[in-house]
Amino acid sequence: MTATTLVHPVVQLAGLAEADKITKAGNTQLLIAAVIGIAVVVLLITWAKLHPFLGLMIGTAAMGVVAAVAPEDILASFVKGFGNTSGSVGLLIALGAMIGKLLTDSGGAEAIVDRIVGSVGKNKLPWAMALIAAIIGIPLFFEIGVVLLVPVVILVARKFDVSLMKVGIPALAGLSVLHGFIPPHPGPLAAIANLNADVGLVLLFGLIVAVPTLIIAGPLLARFIDVWVPVHAHGAPGGGWAGGVADTTGTDSDAPRLTKRAGFGAAIFCITLPVLLMLARTIAELTLDKTNGVRSFFTWLGEPAIALLLAVLVAMWLLGLGSGMKKQQVEKTVGGALPGIAGIMLIVAAGGGFKQMLVDAGVGNVIGDMAKSAGISALVLGWLVAVGIRLATGSATVATITAAGIVAPLSTSLDQTHLALLVLAIGAGSLFFSHVNDAGFWLVKEYFGLTVGQTIKSWSVMETVISVVGLACVLVLNLVV
Repeated sequence: MTATTLVHPVVQLAGLAEADKITKAGNTQLLIAAVIGIAVVVLLITWAKLHPFLGLMIGTAAMGVVAAVAPEDILASFVKGFGNTSGSVGLLIALGAMIGKLLTDSGGAEAIVDRIVGSVGKNKLPWAMALIAAIIGIPLFFEIGVVLLVPVVILVARKFDVSLMKVGIPALAGLSVLHGFIPPHPGPLAAIANLNADVGLVLLFGLIVAVPTLIIAGPLLARFIDVWVPVHAHGAPGGGWAGGVADTTGTDSDAPRLTKRAGFGAAIFCITLPVLLMLARTIAELTLDKTNGVRSFFTWLGEPAIALLLAVLVAMWLLGLGSGMKKQQVEKTVGGALPGIAGIMLIVAAGGGFKQMLVDAGVGNVIGDMAKSAGISALVLGWLVAVGIRLATGSATVATITAAGIVAPLSTSLDQTHLALLVLAIGAGSLFFSHVNDAGFWLVKEYFGLTVGQTIKSWSVMETVISVVGLACVLVLNLVV
């Protein structure tokens, strides 16, 4: 089949011949350079409190200097990786953010919550909250999803008189699982680009891995966490929200005035449209001949950028105009999605520059050769590297990008199926044990009114379970595909 990639075929993202290396440094020096580069990034982010974008830039320079790379080559390598990643991943992040903003501003998210919660009984609330978070989490970034769903969680807990953890953990698990495994979230997209993986297969396998992981780390785990952290909604400040779905559009004067709320069906259709188009492409490529016109059409239609662009246009019509917004209001909502993701896009692109230095200097090849000689599975290696960087930096996105760059040379010997599984293994590792250096940790703590200890026993444990169960599912899937 033809790989559905997020980069142009001429862009080589993994592995260099010895003659193409931009340094003559030996293997030991290259390994030291990699360690120092990663250490600089970690220290600048965690100790110096520098923005990850700047930390990755400086870390790239430090790695290049230790690896004896010429200053002009360091800059050229970083710019190349930055441009390739921003051109492929940044476009998709922007389009995904637009869909998410339309979903929230039009009331589509509220429609999904009301329909699902209103149709279940008290005992099924944890499952309903997991489902809501998984659906809404497809186009939304994690932080936005938390802000949107926490007031809903608190209201549901109060209305049905259930503990906060019983409904809160499933909701958080739904958001986190989507964030780690499913495009168009930044981490999976960056790993797909860095490893030149097939986005359709990652999406297909990601959904297969996500379902059991969400069930175990969501509704089932919530029963135990509810015993460890017995918190009730009346004791949680809920981030200061008095009720209803959180307003993520800014001040009240900035929010569009709706004459009606977007419908449940329209919201679901707009969220799942890009996913369905990308899956249709993968199915067409697996079942139809290369010369088949239908396959060519779905190959084009299922390109991530095309699929997301179509979804944005449909959402502008169904969610924007469909909820009574004027054209100017729809344009303002779509444009308003971009400022909030600027930092994410810069971090992802800078991570691409850091990765490119690993590749161009030959660091990745050295690590890949060592892993092969030691007999370490590429999937386990990707998970372990992502775990280490996640624990050090607190950022799932930085962990995913850096780990993908380090294990990229192994990708040259893997087919598209196993490349997709490698992306998911790295994604699982990037979620391991969120703690005090992770912004998500403090976001959950404050919104749910928890102590640090309670946050560790609930949120941190949940993240670790997602990571371990996710890897287990990837390894099981590796045995059957």
